[in-house]
Amino acid sequence: MNKRFTKYISFFIVAFLVLTMISCRSPKSIIKASIKEQGSEYLFTQLKKNELKYEWLTAKVNIEYIEEDKKTNFVAQIRLRKDSVIWMSFSPALGIEVARLMITNDSVKFINRVNKTYFLGDYKFVNDFLKTNIDFDVFQSFLTGNDFQFYEKAKFKASVDNHQYKLATTSRHKLKEFIKKSDENPVVFIQNIWLDPENFKITVVKIKEIEKENKKLEAYYNNFKLIDKQLFPIDIAFKVSAEIDIFIDINFSKIVLNKSKRFPFKVPEKYEKIY
Repeated sequence: MNKRFTKYISFFIVAFLVLTMISCRSPKSIIKASIKEQGSEYLFTQLKKNELKYEWLTAKVNIEYIEEDKKTNFVAQIRLRKDSVIWMSFSPALGIEVARLMITNDSVKFINRVNKTYFLGDYKFVNDFLKTNIDFDVFQSFLTGNDFQFYEKAKFKASVDNHQYKLATTSRHKLKEFIKKSDENPVVFIQNIWLDPENFKITVVKIKEIEKENKKLEAYYNNFKLIDKQLFPIDIAFKVSAEIDIFIDINFSKIVLNKSKRFPFKVPEKYEKIY
């Protein structure tokens, strides 16, 4: 049982960090009436104008995880400081913490209280394991339903698809000023974004890396609610499509914006380091 739960937690982390997924659902039609075609520059301006504006975010999330027809449910507390730290505490239904995760711009840290192990390292281990590239910006964006901050905004083509606006590009690069010296081969995305024509919130994102056709990501954002006068997607669905398919449904509750929090992360002395 311990090993099985550990596997679920590990796959959950990988699923969020991986930038190579595709989804199990189809975009919902927001309206049936025709909409006016717009250029990519206008749509991107509206996208950015209507993104979630925050410095701090805390919430409770209920997670349903399905992998190879095996389903599990657990709860996590999440704390996020924009462009700085993402902290998560995982627990099953009884509410006793079984794992803790902390991600920064250059580190990944994980405590497994079930097996009394921990991992302290950087993104290299995950990238080598997945044979892909990830960074904090992308992970943060998928959790909040925002677009990537530090990637090119040009080279998108605009169209209307399924009663929504669509932005598509075959090569989205990271901005040069944000590429680290250690990044020998910065990631290049093939990306599609669907926007609600009424509020310009992202409803669907599809991503895959060039030359990595077997790994894809699709994320769906639904059930938008007003949080401090801003729309936030309460329900998010992901699917990892690689060697195996992984489905993740997330429901947010108790969302609080712009209230500072601590990010406690202390490894007990007797825990064993892994990897």
